[in-house]
Amino acid sequence: MKNSIKVERAKKDMTQQDLAEKVQVSRQTINSIEAGKYVPSTVLALKIAREFGARLEDIFELEEGD
Repeated sequence: MKNSIKVERAKKDMTQQDLAEKVQVSRQTINSIEAGKYVPSTVLALKIAREFGARLEDIFELEEGD
């Protein structure tokens, strides 16, 4: 699964720690999601999208083989 979290964070001048605190996870979780090493739960993905004022599909995208 691809995501645009890093790009969205940059647009809002937000660190991984800032986002982590807003969605109540660790900075390491945000880092793992950005790196594609961890697929967030539906609830977490929705919280992240909400923080950016975006639709889920604008942040997360399925890749072939997912």
